[in-house]
Amino acid sequence: MEFKTTDLCDAFEDQVHVAEPVLRDFGGLGTFSGQVATVQVFEDNVLVRSILETPGEGRVLVVDGGGSTQCALVGDQVAQIACDNGWAGLVIHGCIRDVEAVAQISIGIRALDAVPRRSRKEGKGLRDLPVFFAGVVFRVGWFLYADEDGLIVAESDLLAK
Repeated sequence: MEFKTTDLCDAFEDQVHVAEPVLRDFGGLGTFSGQVATVQVFEDNVLVRSILETPGEGRVLVVDGGGSTQCALVGDQVAQIACDNGWAGLVIHGCIRDVEAVAQISIGIRALDAVPRRSRKEGKGLRDLPVFFAGVVFRVGWFLYADEDGLIVAESDLLAK
């Protein structure tokens, strides 16, 4: 379904939460939307990958990586896994790597920046909890919409109205 975040903000002004413009667009899809799933990790992507290995069903995984720029939480292999399993997108409060390859994958990806170092592999983290960054709270089951004008979240599916 096509949308513009500007139109959604105008039509549902009191229902949307607008993220601060701190995330860069890296994925092959600049426009994406879906129901939110969340994970909180720090410099460790084992839990991120294990979630993305499950059916995405058009959801968006919001990854609170604590804003770390020391290592990447997603690279081309993990992005491809997400795409292959039907995830609509990833929003990462942290970094990615393999930028050129990730740009060729048909998935939406927003992150703070890129860094070449891979993450640790300890399996630490929490999932399915509210996470806060970019000035908004991302809650499991809410809906996320991203395009060239920015990223917004809402409690209900604005495209179904």
